[in-house]
Amino acid sequence: MQKDIATPIRTRAILNRYGFSFKKSLGQNFLIDPNVLRNITEQAELSEESGVIEIGPGIGALTEHLARRSKKVVAFEIDRRLAPILEDTLSPYPNVKVIYEDVLKADVRKVMKEEFASIKDLMVVANLPYYVTTPIILKFVTGHFPIRGMVVMLQKEVADRVSAQPGTKNYGSLSIAIQYYMTAEVAMIVPKTVFMPQPNVDSAVVKLVKREKPKVDVTDEDFFFQMTKASFAQRRKTLMNNLTSGMPGGKEKKEAMLEVLGQLSIDPSRRGETLSLEEFAALSNALYPIFHP
Repeated sequence: MQKDIATPIRTRAILNRYGFSFKKSLGQNFLIDPNVLRNITEQAELSEESGVIEIGPGIGALTEHLARRSKKVVAFEIDRRLAPILEDTLSPYPNVKVIYEDVLKADVRKVMKEEFASIKDLMVVANLPYYVTTPIILKFVTGHFPIRGMVVMLQKEVADRVSAQPGTKNYGSLSIAIQYYMTAEVAMIVPKTVFMPQPNVDSAVVKLVKREKPKVDVTDEDFFFQMTKASFAQRRKTLMNNLTSGMPGGKEKKEAMLEVLGQLSIDPSRRGETLSLEEFAALSNALYPIFHP
């Protein structure tokens, strides 16, 4: 059995050997606790037939755990300075491939087709860089990729937003976009002390599992997401005010929108955060013909 990369002593030794310095702009915080890594890997429920996409492998601490538990790991790494380190640390694992590309710009669908042709069970597992957490999650959640789900480490406050329920201060358009496609739960809280260098905030591991079909039926997904985003544009404003100012042509359609809200028994003075996914779906379906006559 290979020794774990993720201990403070081994991590420091590897970084010193290669003279590696952390780039703040890339949000590099490496995990140095094998127990946390084992936990993340267990949450992904991998088998010898699973494929894994990892984002930001760093020096390979999580990658090696994933490689031990799956058939193949493909990791996207934006920082080419890590190439010699990863070549070294991951040399015991022939089932790992590192692609030096920004995952947000990469053709992930093409990579999945080429690298996981014979693999049916696909998971995204990552310790995500904080500065691009939301766009990365949304790319995979809304991109209709053939994945079973995601297990990702995020800032705790983002994790709270992802898994938030209606009526709470963290509930917003991000909660809706993710929970429309996925079930979302915070699997564990991770203290900042298990990272090198230490971030300023605690983190959380979130487990997202793809629903067989979206949680609610909507006439038009793009319109649904546009409307939910507008509903939260200014959190202190009422639903009606946000829709009037946030939807294109909203001012002219104010009377028609008020009528729809009345028919659905939704008080126009409510705030967006009080509406359930089901209420937003009903509202979106009723408003769609008004905005797309």
